[in-house]
Parts: sequence; C-alpha cells; structure tokens
Amino acid sequence: MRDPHFKYSTSVHISQPDMSVTKLRAAILVISETASKDPPTDKCIPALQSVFAELGNDQWEVSSTEIIPDSLIDIQKSIRSWTDGETFMNLIVTSGGTGFATKDVTPEAVTPLLDRQAPGLVHGMLSTSYAITPFALMARPVAGLRKNTLILTLPGSPKGAKENLEAVLKLLPHACVQAAGAASRPLHQGGIKRLEAEAGVFSESVSATSGHTHHHHRHHGHDHSHGHGGHGAPRPHTKPEEGPQSNDPSAGPTRRYRSSPYPMLAVDEALKIIAEQTPAPIVEEVSASIASVGSVLAADIKATESVPAFRASIVDGYAVKIPASGKFQKGTYPVALVSHAQAGDVQELKEGQIARITTGAPLPPGADAVVMVEDTVLKSQTEDGKEEKEIEILTEEIQSGENVREVGSDVKKDEIILRKGEGISAVGGEFGLLASVGTRSISVYKRPVVGVLSTGDEIIEHDRAGPLKLGEVRDTNRPTLLTAIRAQGFEAIDLGIVSDKPGALEDSLRMALLKVDVIITSGGVSMGELDLLKPTIERSLGGTIHFGRVNMKPGKPTTFATIPTKHSSPEPSTRTHKTIFSLPGNPASAVVTFHVFVLPSLHQQSGVSPVGLPRVTVVLEEDVKRDRGRLEYHRAVVGVKRDGLLYATSTGGQRSSRIGSFKGANALLCVGSGEGVLKKGEKVGALLMGKLGEFRQ
Repeated sequence: MRDPHFKYSTSVHISQPDMSVTKLRAAILVISETASKDPPTDKCIPALQSVFAELGNDQWEVSSTEIIPDSLIDIQKSIRSWTDGETFMNLIVTSGGTGFATKDVTPEAVTPLLDRQAPGLVHGMLSTSYAITPFALMARPVAGLRKNTLILTLPGSPKGAKENLEAVLKLLPHACVQAAGAASRPLHQGGIKRLEAEAGVFSESVSATSGHTHHHHRHHGHDHSHGHGGHGAPRPHTKPEEGPQSNDPSAGPTRRYRSSPYPMLAVDEALKIIAEQTPAPIVEEVSASIASVGSVLAADIKATESVPAFRASIVDGYAVKIPASGKFQKGTYPVALVSHAQAGDVQELKEGQIARITTGAPLPPGADAVVMVEDTVLKSQTEDGKEEKEIEILTEEIQSGENVREVGSDVKKDEIILRKGEGISAVGGEFGLLASVGTRSISVYKRPVVGVLSTGDEIIEHDRAGPLKLGEVRDTNRPTLLTAIRAQGFEAIDLGIVSDKPGALEDSLRMALLKVDVIITSGGVSMGELDLLKPTIERSLGGTIHFGRVNMKPGKPTTFATIPTKHSSPEPSTRTHKTIFSLPGNPASAVVTFHVFVLPSLHQQSGVSPVGLPRVTVVLEEDVKRDRGRLEYHRAVVGVKRDGLLYATSTGGQRSSRIGSFKGANALLCVGSGEGVLKKGEKVGALLMGKLGEFRQ
C-alpha cells in the first residue's frame, strides 16, 4: 500500500520522494507518568523537534505529538492510531519507558505490533550512544515496521533521545520511502556511495581519508529511561530481532520460540483490550415473538394502542347507571343485560336498569360503575329459573367509575413502554407487555452466533465407542463450551475437531468465518511446534493477535485476536472484523476463560450492560490458598445462609486439567495473588455462574 500523500520518481538520479509535493510525516510519542500529568514539564518533544528541524534536510514534518502515561495498552492504542488508518505516519519515535524500572514497558508494548524488525537501527543507536556513555547499554530500544510505518523507541531523557535520533535520522527517509511503497530497484541504482552522498552520511573509510573521526570518550552519565517505577509488566523472553510475533510453522521445531514472545497482561488490561476491539452491536428488525426473548432493545418502543382498549369491570357484579343527580339509590332493579368477558356487541344501559357483568367484561354503553356481587341479593328469577330477573342492591355508596378499569389506565397509546437498552427477559414480563399492546416488530441488537472448534490430532469425539488408544484424549472442551454458550442465550454452532495441520486449520477457520461472528477454539495456543493457532491467524488470515498471555490461574495462554471481514452471518452487515478467542486446552482453563473473557465480549456485541458475570462478595467457609504470582479464579459453591449473607466453599482440587472441579460449582472466587492463605471467615469477590443454593446452618 502506498501513502496517497507521496509521489515517487523512478529516475536514476532521484531516490528520495518528491519533496516539492510533500514531506515525510513524523509523530513523537512521549511515555511519562510525570509529563502526562503536567505536559509543560516535558523537554523531550522540543528536543526531538529540534533534531528534525536541524538535521532533517527539510524532509520532515512533525505532524503529531502526544504524551501518555506508562501504560502498555495506551502505548499500543496511540501507535495503532498512527499506523492503521488510510493516512499513516511515515515515522513514529517514542521517548521513555525503555529502561529497567518496573513501569518501563515500551519495548513490550511496541514489539508485538511490529510486522518486521530493524535490528540495524537498534545497533546504530546503541553503538553511537555507547561511545558517549557505557550506561547507554542500560536502554532496551526496539525498531521495526508496522504496516507502512517505521517505529523507533528512544530513551526517556531529552539528551539520550536527541543523541539516538541524531545517530540514524539521515538514514530514515530512505527506509520510510521504501516502507510507504516505493519500488526498491530505482532507489538503489547508483550503489551505496550515491545513497550515502544523498543522505549526507559517510562510511568509515571516507571519514578516515577526510581526516574526520567519530570516536567520543566523553561521559555525560545521562539516564536513558524515565525510571518512574510503578506497575510491572512481565517481559517477553525473546529478543526483538529474533523475528515475527508468532512461530513460523515452516521453520520447523528447532526454530520455534523457547518462551512466549507475548507480554504477560493483567486480567484488567486484557479485558480493556477486548472491550476496545469487540465489534459494535448490529441493529436488526425482528418480529415480536418468543424468539426475541433474551434480546436487548436498540430503540424505544411505543404502545400502538391503549390497554385496556375499553372500559372494563374489575369485579363480578352489576353495572349500574348513576342518575343525573349524582346519587345512586339502593333498592331493587331489573337485570336488563348480561356482559361477559368475550367479544360481542352490548346494548346501551338505561337509567333504572342494571347489567350482570363478569370480571374483565366491557361496561355497556351508558354504565358508570359496577356494584360487587357481594353487595347484592337475588330478589326474583325468570320462570324457567335459569336467569336472574331482579336484584336488590344493598348499598348506595356507589361512585361513578367505581370498580371500573378505564381506557388506557394500564398503558396509554403512544406511551413509551420499553426503552432502548432494556432487555426482553424470560421472567420480567417484557414480552407480555409487548403482546398486550399488539407490537408486531421490534428493533434489537443482533446476538452474535458463536462457533466452537477443537484442535489437535490427539482429540477424539467424546462419545466415540471403544477404549482410548495411547495418546488419545476425549473432547471435553467443545461440548462443555457449547453448553455454556447456549446457557447464556446465544446460538452456538459446533465446528468440530480440526487436525494439527496448517492447511486444515486455515480452511476450517475460513469456513467458520462465513457462518459465525465469534470463533472459540481450545488448544493449540502453547509453545509446541504443532500449536498453529497464532501463526495461522497472523500469517494466513491477516488477523491481529492483541494478546497471547494473561497473568491468571488457570488460563495463562489465553489468546485474543481479530480478523478483518466484510460479512457477518447470515446476512452481509457493517461488521468489519470478527473476534477469535483461543482458549487453553485444559478443560477447567477453557471454562474459566470463557466466563472471564468471552462472555463480556458476547454481551457487548449484544448490547447487554453491564457485561460479564455478576460480581458479589462472599464469606469463605474454609481457608483458600493464594497463588504467589497470579490472580486465581477458584471454583466454588456459593449459597445463602439464614443471616442473609453469601458463603462460599471450594470444590476441591483446582488443577487446570480437572474439569471435575466444576461439578456443582456456581461461582469463581477471585483470589488475588500473594503469600499464604485467605482465612475462613474472610470476605472475597466472586463471579456468579449459576443459581444460588442454600447452605445448611
């Protein structure tokens, strides 16, 4: 893809973009807790702007600057805003967060975003800065390309950032022009000497003959990071220059990563990324039927008619007409009419007459009130004894409108009966309200269709007859996840089991994307050479992996990705991408991560708010051991005691492969990391997965 703002020349004599047309666009991103709170204190942006102005040969325009805190998510969000749009930056330089302080996470934020590494630029910046001070080696710079944009991470001190940019700036136009889409052959005609001359740089041999040297022995002792301290984000153990984000399946097992290159995110950070990347809800018009139960309204609903639509009796008794004097007289009256709660014409009631009426039946025209049958006595009957002839009314305390349900007293026509964002529950009476006013169609948020896929040649159907062969594993995850999805009110499609072969997995995912909105896979997200989910998503489907590890137990290898698409099942829609949740292969891990990560995304796509499982506070019935380094979602049974409080007891062993730990479980205890145990009687947060039981005292 070429930047539409640039024109390129194929002339042998011109290898740079035509600067008469436009300049290369650069952005400066400062990562600093201090400067983000007090921007005027920042010295890095002015220092870097001066480098572009003084050494940039009038080729650069600093188009955008931003100051953000030391946050991995914020760093990635800012960079994506400059790289992923139609009008992209040619160069992004960051300053800060490259040191060893616990809050220095810039390399961890930038590395997963890069499509290609640029280790030569890293070496050039480090070697130049090292000639000034050995402490330059305490920085952890990263350089590379994301889409058409070159990204460099610089130290946090103004002096260190300035020196690093000065070391490479003259070389960068050549790289940026190529990255933006210029043909390589015309740019390189004339050889390296011509390129050096045009850039205004010289190789060591030229420098020596010219009597110039570049060996500096001064020691400034400047700091190459902000060093603000703060939260720790575990760092990937691969070096940035080792290659792309995921394993290359064609390279074989000897070239696979030995430890994950993905930053270890906190659960809250992972949930924030999911919320940002989840597609917006899609609005659809559906019939107001039982099938709409579980949907969320995308627009207010007005009553198309009044309820009741006629004046109706709320008791069994006798409709009466109040005289013009306004005072009803007790006494004996002839029964002139009968009105039942059924459709039909009713004659007009005249003064001095009464009409027998049943509950819910329409008042005859002319009637003003209803006397309860309890306030009457039968005086006479017809000759055949089947009908009432005369009734004595024992009270005169009858007011106009008494025991009458007036037109629109429940719902008035054109009144808003349900509002946008409200759900049509199975128990809340919303559907009954819609039915009462004759609503035929409603605007709702479309609930995503979810597909579940298992991966692995060792996986077999759970119900296959016969004993297992060595290495075979019954598919527990797929039927369990399908059950969990349907229990939450979403349509779930069984996508079957896919072989551990790149082509098979790619084909299955492509077919699935035509049928479903969300794909859930289990297995294939660890470090083995046959764990192909991440490479297939990135390399074959053009997707983006937003995170690949989460600091939690169980569920550490949970992966979240999006894949661009133009269509949504079953009809084309405005959705531009679909989500993939690659859950761990261990059964308990898969179920926990579905409830923690997948369900909030499904709710968000469906317009449900708040998203995810409801959170409550429970009292522990027993000691619960903490994990030293990770937040643990401990399977438990939560119930109510007579004191009205919620109490929780563990389901036993919590090993991630132990699906039995979910037997009877209706909650996940959120046990924070730390030493020791949470004692019996302490309170802890819990996510409710099912109905509450009752604990015996």
